[in-house]
Amino acid sequence: MNNKGKLWEIEAVNYLRKKRYRLVDVNFATRFGEIDIIVKNRKYLCFVEVKQRDSKSIAMPREFVDYAKQQRIIASAKIYLSKNQTALQPRFDVVEVYTDNNEIKSIKHLENAFNLL
Repeated sequence: MNNKGKLWEIEAVNYLRKKRYRLVDVNFATRFGEIDIIVKNRKYLCFVEVKQRDSKSIAMPREFVDYAKQQRIIASAKIYLSKNQTALQPRFDVVEVYTDNNEIKSIKHLENAFNLL
């Protein structure tokens, strides 16, 4: 991942902290791929994919979390949960970072963006 990608993840973590989520892990890597951010609140353990797009882009960031990407995140989350017991309900979220000339214009948190099927 490039430095800009890391910056978007840091901004996403800061955004989620303001929403009262606590950081659990970042860049959790498995043979299936990587989970950008893992956060929790009182009810959920959230596996979060961060996607950035220019505000002029014709597609929304969430559109780049396709079915195959979702399956890799779910597989990685299952590995995480097998190693880290929790009473919290797992949830899969997407944080969209909209930029203009590499400056953040807005951040949108999509809770429960996809499910375990």
